[in-house]
Amino acid sequence: FVIRKRPSAIYTLEDYVRAEIMHEAQAEVLRAAVRDRQNLLIAGGTTSGKTTLANALIAEMVRLGDPAERIVILEDTRELQCSARNAVQLHTGDVADLTRLTRITMRLRPDRIIIGEVRGGEALALLKAWNTGHPGGLTTVHANSAPAALMRLDILIQEAGVPPQPRLVAEAVDLVVFIARTPDGRRVRELAAVTGYDPATGSYHLAPITSAG
Repeated sequence: FVIRKRPSAIYTLEDYVRAEIMHEAQAEVLRAAVRDRQNLLIAGGTTSGKTTLANALIAEMVRLGDPAERIVILEDTRELQCSARNAVQLHTGDVADLTRLTRITMRLRPDRIIIGEVRGGEALALLKAWNTGHPGGLTTVHANSAPAALMRLDILIQEAGVPPQPRLVAEAVDLVVFIARTPDGRRVRELAAVTGYDPATGSYHLAPITSAG
């Protein structure tokens, strides 16, 4: 069996820079994305640190955002932490999966919608919500690169019984962060803006912003 222990402290983006997990320039891009209410996708493998980075970005949302914002967080297991005064955290159960919770969320008047990790058809409901007046969200996904994260998201959307939706993915996701576990520790390997989708080549257009090397 596996025991996942919630962290006793939240790492900040400043901590990430000090630990050389990311550059200061990358941290500034992420802060600007939070301020501008961009939709963020964190990608990485198992134990790469996706959840810890998500908690750091949620802390930035609380620090930089409007105190009146309602942040709604959806998870299977309680791992994300949010100190906002107006935060709602919902968890899956026997009668409510993430897809149903995402639909219920729309009745809660959310300003930001966060899903701890997308694993199935809930990806469709989340991207539709992000694309229809609820920007500034965050989610994580298992993937081995920034481009692979977008393709993975489209595959998950199809689990909702719809055809591929690459244009929806490109329109809804603004920024992809790829974090990896390396022999030297965790590193942000890619930080890229999503600028579109090319149906002719079947590929997403990504504009690399900065690299950790």
